[in-house]
Amino acid sequence: MNAFRLFEKIQQGGVYVIAEMSANHGGSLANALAVVRQAAEAGADCVKIQTYTADTLTIDCDRECFRIKGGLWDGYKLYDLYKEAGTPYEWHARIREECEACGVDFLSTPFDNGAVDFLEELGAGAYKIASFELVDLPLIEYAASKGKPMIISTGMGSPEEIQDAVDACKKAGNEQIVLLKCCSEYPAPWEDMHLGNIPDMKARFGVPIGLSDHSEGSLGAVVGVSLGACVVEKHVKLAGVESADSAFSMDMESFAAMVRDVRNAKRIAQGPDYTLTKGEQASTTFRRSLFAVKDIKAGETFTAENVRSIRPSNGLKPKYLKELLGKTAKTDIPFGTPLTTDLFE
Repeated sequence: MNAFRLFEKIQQGGVYVIAEMSANHGGSLANALAVVRQAAEAGADCVKIQTYTADTLTIDCDRECFRIKGGLWDGYKLYDLYKEAGTPYEWHARIREECEACGVDFLSTPFDNGAVDFLEELGAGAYKIASFELVDLPLIEYAASKGKPMIISTGMGSPEEIQDAVDACKKAGNEQIVLLKCCSEYPAPWEDMHLGNIPDMKARFGVPIGLSDHSEGSLGAVVGVSLGACVVEKHVKLAGVESADSAFSMDMESFAAMVRDVRNAKRIAQGPDYTLTKGEQASTTFRRSLFAVKDIKAGETFTAENVRSIRPSNGLKPKYLKELLGKTAKTDIPFGTPLTTDLFE
């Protein structure tokens, strides 16, 4: 498989789009492979899964603190949710093969050192750290020690916690870091997303910044890219497949539209660049300039009655009007003549 193309895409000034499968395989390998194919057709650069078991994320305990209160998963015991939502380890190699066949990068989120080791054996090209693991510095340092690009979501993270994660990577000798602005709400309300943090994060941490977008629709992703995000991660789902994550995930048709939107947003947001485009150069003919709007005889004075600033742009720029008024014509100047420096004293 080709090398992981994250930094190549960023260096080319593009947007690297990650389709997050998460639980949206709905318990079926066939669905998982269909997600890969459809995400690739929609224009994704990468398909991401998650590498965990219920036992690596939590324990099977009935204490109240292990039960979710509110939100999409209200009432779930953590162990049961993760058991339902996980991607079986035995599927990983087949999903990676499908990614290779479809020309997209394979990416996964490890949740413990054993998962990192498993993904290393699988030939993973990069590692994604989830927002909830942002504070697990030993895990981050271990994953970073493998020398692969590190994509780290920063939901719920304070500047100090984000810096700690960056420092953990650097401690392991790895500076291939991309941070993703993220609001860890499902779905994320627009007023809680604070995408104005993106340029601040770029300046503060000195690494490329992307967006892990849990909001509805593509607007958040478009705004994020307009503010400088070079990576967009979005949960995607298949039509008719229900899962623990499907309620806040994007259908493939909408995902394809989002991919087009964010790439166009990147084009639109280019700059600063004040050079005229070819189209603008052609349009300059319709700018205003100074013209004789009456017949002017040789020796006659230029006045506000016989000179005006009008379209097109064949004459002197309007900024010279005051300088021109009061001067005299060297020769007869017919009505509609663009005024140039050789026509007056």
